[in-house]
Amino acid sequence: MAGETFEALDNFLDDYLELPVKGRDGQTRVYRIEDPSAEDGIRIERITSLAARLAAGGKRPDAPVLDDEEELDLYRACLGTEYEPLKRELSWSVFKHVSLTVMFWVTTDRETAAEFWQTGQQPGKAQNRAARRAQAKPGTSGSAAESTTRSPASTSGTRAGSRRRGNRGRSQA
Repeated sequence: MAGETFEALDNFLDDYLELPVKGRDGQTRVYRIEDPSAEDGIRIERITSLAARLAAGGKRPDAPVLDDEEELDLYRACLGTEYEPLKRELSWSVFKHVSLTVMFWVTTDRETAAEFWQTGQQPGKAQNRAARRAQAKPGTSGSAAESTTRSPASTSGTRAGSRRRGNRGRSQA
């Protein structure tokens, strides 16, 4: 490995994240969030690591991990100079979504942040059952009650009171 040369860091690290966000006035603006300072990055990592350890324990903490002021301070560290304009121009839910997207970018990578940005789901977390069903059958709502095809009547001569079984693995003619 002697004589190994390294490429300049700025050739492959992301220095900023640009997020298009619709404000309360209905206008969409692109906010450029710069990579935080080393001090802020360390603080963000420490806070999120604590939260991850608590979550890995499998039970909810007895008290909030962050109080309101600490939560806003985390968002301030993530958003840098865009913190005040975003706080002023966005609703709480949009502000929080932007902040968490940036937090995922700072603590992991651009792909993880993009996943959160698009889904609102914690990256790697399983979707709820309704979302999985909707994705399983594109073009359908997943509800059997909405099907327009009627099930065929039974002609097998079984008792009328017996429970009807599904057609598992059998084709219908």
